[in-house]
Amino acid sequence: MSEITQEYSADNIQVLEGLEAVRKRPGMYIGSTAAKGLHHLVYEIVDNAVDEALMDACDEINIVIHPDNSISVRDNGRGIPTGIQVQTGLPAVEVIFTVLHAGGKFGTGGYKVSGGLHGVGASAVNALSEWLIVRVYDGKNIHEQKFSRGPKETELKIVGETSETGTHVHFKPDAEIFEELEYSFDTLKQRLQETAFLTKGLRINLTDERPDPHRTRSYCYEGGIKEFVGHINKNKTPIFDEIFYCEAKHENVLTEISLQHNDGFQETTYSFVNNINTTDGGTHVTGFRAGLTKTINDYARKFNLLKENEKNLSSEDVREGLTAVISIKVEEPQFESQTKAKLNNSEARTAVESILTEHLTYFLEENPVVGRTIIEKSLMAARAREAARKARELVRRKSVLESGRLPGKLSDCSEKDPALCEVFLVEGDSAGGSAKLARSPHTQAILPLRGKIMNVEKARLDKILGNEEIKAMITAFGTGIHEDFDIEKLRYHKIVIMTDADVDGSHIRTLLLTFMYRFMPDLIDDGFVYIAQPPLYKVEKGKNEFYAYNDDELKNILNEIGRDGIKPIQRYKGLGEMDADQLWETTMDPERRILLRVSLDDAIAADLIFTQLMGDKVEPRREFIQEFASQVRNLDV
Repeated sequence: MSEITQEYSADNIQVLEGLEAVRKRPGMYIGSTAAKGLHHLVYEIVDNAVDEALMDACDEINIVIHPDNSISVRDNGRGIPTGIQVQTGLPAVEVIFTVLHAGGKFGTGGYKVSGGLHGVGASAVNALSEWLIVRVYDGKNIHEQKFSRGPKETELKIVGETSETGTHVHFKPDAEIFEELEYSFDTLKQRLQETAFLTKGLRINLTDERPDPHRTRSYCYEGGIKEFVGHINKNKTPIFDEIFYCEAKHENVLTEISLQHNDGFQETTYSFVNNINTTDGGTHVTGFRAGLTKTINDYARKFNLLKENEKNLSSEDVREGLTAVISIKVEEPQFESQTKAKLNNSEARTAVESILTEHLTYFLEENPVVGRTIIEKSLMAARAREAARKARELVRRKSVLESGRLPGKLSDCSEKDPALCEVFLVEGDSAGGSAKLARSPHTQAILPLRGKIMNVEKARLDKILGNEEIKAMITAFGTGIHEDFDIEKLRYHKIVIMTDADVDGSHIRTLLLTFMYRFMPDLIDDGFVYIAQPPLYKVEKGKNEFYAYNDDELKNILNEIGRDGIKPIQRYKGLGEMDADQLWETTMDPERRILLRVSLDDAIAADLIFTQLMGDKVEPRREFIQEFASQVRNLDV
């Protein structure tokens, strides 16, 4: 054992007072100090207002992005209490914004259900804001208090009279904490629309007061998650018109379930607990799947839609093409971790399974055409599943793990540690040839793909596994696919999509991302997928060469070097136009290249956009093009 030279004693133990801990380690409280954490500040304050709505004390929330990128959130709830809190001797509103783990959500009767369980939301937002102003409307007076980076700047005081109730919080994120301070209207509107779906009758208004352009959105859904399912399915083709919905309470668990099948092949199920998106599911999802499978099989047997010698339909069969939303409210939710991604309450499984079984049975018996349609689709899925099983076995037998054989077109790297290895998915033989010459063969592998891979949004797994380019990727990655997927067997910790900077290249990139998102989502979730950024322009002046990755960079280069004496500007339309040295220098050299990591911050938004762009319906794509046509740059015709 090596000698320990640094003294470690009680003097090394530091106690951070008040909100210092939040400012010292902001990532522990809001996830990051990048864009995700910046937007999380808004969600924390909005969620407090939504908790008022869950108590039927609030029916409208107004969120404003101000020109200086400060945010204000105003609700018409009961208003934060302004009286003296006994333990601290301070006004309750001050305690909520300055003391961690303080709030009305710890079983004291303030809230029956709540998403914010730890009492850190409001105080964390305050600690990470340059300034924060809270105004409380109590039906008689307007109370106001100001804070600066956590500590109070003023005492709580009355600044006016009012007949209204509610809370108004206005804050400016701290530039000392955050890497960027620019709020995304689109990011906020997606989250706020989702919140409105989950809270029937709650109106949420979002206003962007920044110029270029000034925008407003308003969301209110009396149908709640039933309208949510319709929204998710809007770019798909439902196989029956009626959307199933039920709401009931069992063992003190209030449960809402809505579902509808479409003619696609992907399952889209989202689950929520007290409006928290449980992305990893949990006991409520287990109960839902058990109840759905049992009910469909019981119905099929009762009405002789399954032959006596046929096996029961599997859970996977009945969930093909399913869109479902499960939303439950529980007083004491138990999550697997601080991220609240997976629910552990055992009573949730029993409640969801019982409620779904009862109500879906009635629904199918009252709508026999719907029942028959679901059974027919499930039977087709079962046959395709058997074909896919055989195809998977064929791929597995040919995989590197079973036979040591890699795809013939793969130029592998010599390094064996996956953490040091990267594979470039390259479009076409020409670019593949340049990439093979340009690469560092020790750590960089090249897999050329011929043409455009199959659009997996429109095919079942058995057909997908028959595509040669997809089989080559599965074998090269080493992880298997779908239910056989194992992230521990991944051979490269950087999977880099390197396509041409034109329309065809963008289409191929979208096809590849669709495949990974639908059948290997952990590759994206765990941060293993990247997009290469080849330059668009080459500028030469004398013996100097300059590369520009967008129009703004090109303008800056030309302004800096002047236009006199430059050669004709080269516009790259394909990777194959570069020689090996240029491709290495601009796109593949780890010291100089630009890689964009593909992330999945919002699964619901991602699902909608993949369906919109890659699904069967043409109209949603036309609408997308019309909406974003003005933002297109460098469109090759």
